[in-house]
Amino acid sequence: MDRTATETDSDLLTKLTGLPDIERPMLSPDGRWLAWGWSGLGSHSAIYLMPADGSAPPRCRLAGDEDYGIADWAADSENLLIAGTQDGDEKIRLYLLPRDAGAARLLTDAAPGYYIHGGRLDPSGRYLIYGANLDASRNAAIEASWIYRQELATGERRALARPVRANRAVPAVNAPGTHVLYTRNDRHPAGRQLWLVDIEGRADREILDAGESREVRASWAPDGQRVLLLAETDTHWRVGLWHLEDARLQWVIDDPARSIEAVHWPRRSAEIVVIEVAEARSRASLLDPATGAERPVSGFGGTLLPLGPEAGGRWIGRYYDARHPDRLVRLDPASRDGWPEPLFLPPPSHRIDAQALAPAHDFRWRSVDGQEIQGWLYRPKARPRGAVLVVHGGPTWHSENACDPLIQYLVANGFAVLDPNYRGSTGFGLGFERAIKREGWGGIEQDDIRAGIEALIAAGVAEPGRVGITGVSYGGYSSWCAITRLPHRLCAAAAPVCGMTDLVVDYETTRPDLRIYSEEMMGGSPGEVPARYRDRSPIHFVDRIQGALLVVQGLQDPNVTPENMRAVEAALKRHAVAYELLTFADEGHGIHKPANRAVLYRRLGEFFARSLAERPA
Repeated sequence: MDRTATETDSDLLTKLTGLPDIERPMLSPDGRWLAWGWSGLGSHSAIYLMPADGSAPPRCRLAGDEDYGIADWAADSENLLIAGTQDGDEKIRLYLLPRDAGAARLLTDAAPGYYIHGGRLDPSGRYLIYGANLDASRNAAIEASWIYRQELATGERRALARPVRANRAVPAVNAPGTHVLYTRNDRHPAGRQLWLVDIEGRADREILDAGESREVRASWAPDGQRVLLLAETDTHWRVGLWHLEDARLQWVIDDPARSIEAVHWPRRSAEIVVIEVAEARSRASLLDPATGAERPVSGFGGTLLPLGPEAGGRWIGRYYDARHPDRLVRLDPASRDGWPEPLFLPPPSHRIDAQALAPAHDFRWRSVDGQEIQGWLYRPKARPRGAVLVVHGGPTWHSENACDPLIQYLVANGFAVLDPNYRGSTGFGLGFERAIKREGWGGIEQDDIRAGIEALIAAGVAEPGRVGITGVSYGGYSSWCAITRLPHRLCAAAAPVCGMTDLVVDYETTRPDLRIYSEEMMGGSPGEVPARYRDRSPIHFVDRIQGALLVVQGLQDPNVTPENMRAVEAALKRHAVAYELLTFADEGHGIHKPANRAVLYRRLGEFFARSLAERPA
């Protein structure tokens, strides 16, 4: 038999909630240093730094009562731009941190009433560039993200661009410091057109439109004279280069058979990193833009994503799979022999034996309309005591063969776990991703999840009346949909975490710069499609709940706000529906602090064990 919850709590729970997550690793411009945010080692994410050649171990450069992450390196590699947030409030404060010694200097407002997007230092060291849903002239939060240039010496802000609508526009400044790229959504919630403005705020103009409702993503080439593009078509993403000098556009990969989802051009590299995601598996390759030649980077059974070459010529990357938590490695992209070399290992107290973790198995089923759906199935060593679906958020995201501490904890406690990639997920082509928009949230993708439960039962992995569901954000919303729509035999327990309950309340109370995403996914605002918002809101169907319910919420959540929880609590009480409640005063959108995750995981394990227990014959 698998270990009981009590036995697991004393050992594996501590290790799983303390697994360090690597966040936004970034090589310095000179290739000599590697910096990243590391969460899990303490109560807050901290900044770590080490020589990129591995000649010295990592050291903590910045830690405190905020969660810190890397935003950018200064051009001279002597300073870092750091983003800090408090208790999940998502209101970023930007700091300048000397690489070697000295205190971090706050550059932006200490208590912003708005949300900053991105953050870049211009090469002269004079300006800070970022997006913010702020009209600085009125000191008022707005819906669109304007592009700001801020003087580091004086703090003076100047709006370089004032889009009518821009969904979390993240600006990028080129190497010479002359121009800034950003995107707009002026014409359609789903569209992203590429715009260019100079550093003085003049000649603000559109340079690429892939279509009113299509998206363009872009970044600068290392020379600062070309723009690396990823542009959406009806069937696929294509990779191109736009030339600043003469506005010439060339496409270097345009293949409907490929599912390219990310590209970047590292400094000191003549090749572009191309990330292709097919069937929820990421594969990397290196593209020579001059010749079109492309060479694959082996994943060695897991996922290997190259970051870029360090000063000595070796490449740095990140590697992970379900039994190997995310780690930074050194590799030779041309090599086919052996595994990539770990650049470092976490402290012994934060490591876990791969044999203690469950592998991810590819699991397939057919949905109600015959569409094949993929997910990752994790099995306990003994007969499952029940099955739990852990549904990813987004929904524009996908689950991979990667180490998920909650999934591993549930499996160690004897549950089979299915992590489904329902329609709307990335990694299965644009048609699959866009399918969720035809009906809006709460449509066909919830049928995919139901069909996954039925497939588990048909395969003998699960038993009727002994299936539960949980997830964060859209996974929380899917948990609400399941418990309000499905019979007890298919959903006996649900534990939504920070999930939407009333889509109108969610739209009205969420961050103003996120509302456009709801409009994109729902086909309009609540005023434009009121019936759809009501029909897809689980709050109106809580009287149908047949199973057990545990509601989990971060009280600082600015995305799916606590108003969702308060509204549904009132509805549950009106209908005399029993429920449990677990809140975290110091968490936002999701539960992230190790101590809080330990509380959550233990509570979930107990909740599902109790709710999915076998009934007496």
